Amino acid sequence: MKTAQKFSKILVTGGCGFIGANLIPMFANDAEEIVAFDNLSRGSKKLLDGTGTEIIRGDILNRRALQAAMAGVDAVIHLAAFGSVVESVKEPVPNFDNNAAGTFNVLDCARLAGVRKVIFASTGGALIGNAEPPVNEQSLPKPISPYGASKLCGEAYCHAFSQSYGMETVSLRFANVYGPFSAHKKGAVTVFIRALLTGEPIMIYGDGQASRDFLYAEDLCRGIRQALLKPLQPGAVMHLAAGNEVRIADLARLIARIGGNEDHPIEYLERRPGEVERNAASYDLANELIGFEPQVSLEAGMQRTWDWFVEQDETVMNVVLSDS
Repeated sequence: MKTAQKFSKILVTGGCGFIGANLIPMFANDAEEIVAFDNLSRGSKKLLDGTGTEIIRGDILNRRALQAAMAGVDAVIHLAAFGSVVESVKEPVPNFDNNAAGTFNVLDCARLAGVRKVIFASTGGALIGNAEPPVNEQSLPKPISPYGASKLCGEAYCHAFSQSYGMETVSLRFANVYGPFSAHKKGAVTVFIRALLTGEPIMIYGDGQASRDFLYAEDLCRGIRQALLKPLQPGAVMHLAAGNEVRIADLARLIARIGGNEDHPIEYLERRPGEVERNAASYDLANELIGFEPQVSLEAGMQRTWDWFVEQDETVMNVVLSDS
């Protein structure tokens, strides 16, 4: 039986963001040193206060800075990305630069530095496109947004590097992640919670029947850690999901109930291009390969997320992120 891998130095790109803030504390006993590499355009050093993490301000498009940060690193968690479908439709060029070219830079600099393992944060729904749920690793990717296409490109390079250079790459297809440290996110959960807290109507694009698979951040990060520590076949691809298809209208009503206002107004707007209609994924392969099993129910996770938002001060709620 293969034993869990240990690492001397882990580099987390985009480590000062939402996922990084939830993930990095989990690595406390898995490496001698943890480094967050982040350009701080959408993250904050403050999210890692008290974790003892070294923070390097740098951009994945700057190969010189990236190569310097890779010194002594034997594992990389690549989270840095432009993660908005809507933004990718409006501005496809920066999305390609950061998600496709940026991922290539991370892989190539990791190759040059002799990094053993790279975990790539991919996506499920946007990469697969419109398909009958639940999708799995055998589903044919047909992205309908530049964001989904950029993540498919990243997966392709991960597989190519695994086969050409023997690097252990793992592409993890994230469901729609929510939880603490997400005040700056633009996804449905954050937008709906903000609407309740400010007294504004909840805005839903489309008729509310579109669906998503919502995964609590703590569950996702456990899956990332399991994928890092477990030896896997190079080029592995897995969905990390909750396995539940949730309609957006039902999500809005759940958050309104948790927020104490079941009758909070909901307004429906025109559907936006690039967004898939239905999305839910099977996590059977991740369960088989790394023992992944979500533990936090949707209602419990939303309650924890609501409580976190309520506890934040005005600075966090206004998303004034400081790199000082």
